[in-house]
Amino acid sequence: MSDTAKLTVGDQTIELETTVGTEGEKGIILKPLRKTTGYITLDPGFVNTGSAESSITYIDGENGVLRYRGYAIEELVENSTFLEVCYLLMEGELPNKSEYDEFEDQITNHTLLHEDLKRMFEAFPPNAHPMAILASLVCALSTYYQDHLDSSDPSDVQLSTRRLLAKLPTIAAWSYKRSKGQAYIYPDNTLDYCGRFLKMMFGYRTEEYVVDPDISKILDQLLILHADHEQNCSATAMRLVGSSHANLFACVSAAVCALWGPRHGGANQRVLEMLDVIAKDNNDVDKYVRLAQDKTSDFRLMGFGHRVYKSYDPRAMFLRKSVDRVLTKLNTNDPLVNVARRLEEHALNDSYFQDRNLYPNVDFYSGIIYRALNIPTNMFTVMFAMGRLPGWIAQWKENHANGYPIGRPRQIYTGEPARPFVSIDER
Repeated sequence: MSDTAKLTVGDQTIELETTVGTEGEKGIILKPLRKTTGYITLDPGFVNTGSAESSITYIDGENGVLRYRGYAIEELVENSTFLEVCYLLMEGELPNKSEYDEFEDQITNHTLLHEDLKRMFEAFPPNAHPMAILASLVCALSTYYQDHLDSSDPSDVQLSTRRLLAKLPTIAAWSYKRSKGQAYIYPDNTLDYCGRFLKMMFGYRTEEYVVDPDISKILDQLLILHADHEQNCSATAMRLVGSSHANLFACVSAAVCALWGPRHGGANQRVLEMLDVIAKDNNDVDKYVRLAQDKTSDFRLMGFGHRVYKSYDPRAMFLRKSVDRVLTKLNTNDPLVNVARRLEEHALNDSYFQDRNLYPNVDFYSGIIYRALNIPTNMFTVMFAMGRLPGWIAQWKENHANGYPIGRPRQIYTGEPARPFVSIDER
């Protein structure tokens, strides 16, 4: 039997039920609080508020642990594929061979976009940010599949998930082609998921494109690392919009917009911009470390620290080992890597960083790897969205399966009290 929590407000004491997760996480169920006492909890940023009970992703921030459905991220990224992880997150278990083959076939059969959508790409200015195009086109997809948008119909949901997983790389690659003024490359369904994307991104109609299996593999691993991260900003947006029973395409579009922000998915872009600033200033890392520690300075080190992780981000640990391998494979000597290494050295050995748990996070190295793969800086967040898509879908499905009510947070009003209206001539 669960413990109960006692809360005393003035001369009134109430008992609240508690809940304990499979890994020992404890929560107090606050549902009767307002009705019983007239009080609500005020928790800006929801840093101490659990919005859901979930069986998808487990994070232990103090010990640097990340698991999808119980599987350690380190094992998945070394031994699995992105599509296997998609299936795991969305369906709850790793697929067997026949399940995987069927799943892969379903996605492969939905990679094409409706030809009319080309006109939407062309309506954007060439310098439009790819995330704006991605959010718009994903939402627009719902207009082409209006007969299969019922969120309560499992067959409709399954079809929509396959379509999203199949078409998001096509939209992403075509948004890049639009920015370059290059002809769109249709998906080559003889290739695997990441190989197909690479060809659409970097191939030309005038010549053969050969996918490098090592590059395809590292991209696959990057997508796995991004696949889910519990109740983050974009996952919460996905659940919140989904709680209104909006269709899956609209919910993903909302999640894309949430991810776009520089404090969420856009952080890896800002890491590269920061490293570039330091490199252009004679690689003076010490100067910028001092600025980061100066409370009067506006400079902020990007790619360090995490809301959840209070030790080394396990995703960053893997990417740290991958950087040299990727750069060696591509015969690339990126000067920003040296800047990044020196910043990391400060983070691991400087008491200022240690006392504040400011370790490198996943954004710190993912941008360097994407840059080495010739993926433009403004496409970094799009890559993040491609990876995060199965996690968003899993969160959406779980929210519906558990029958959560429409999201509707309370507030503490701090505005003007009631006052009479004054006509414009008397103001």
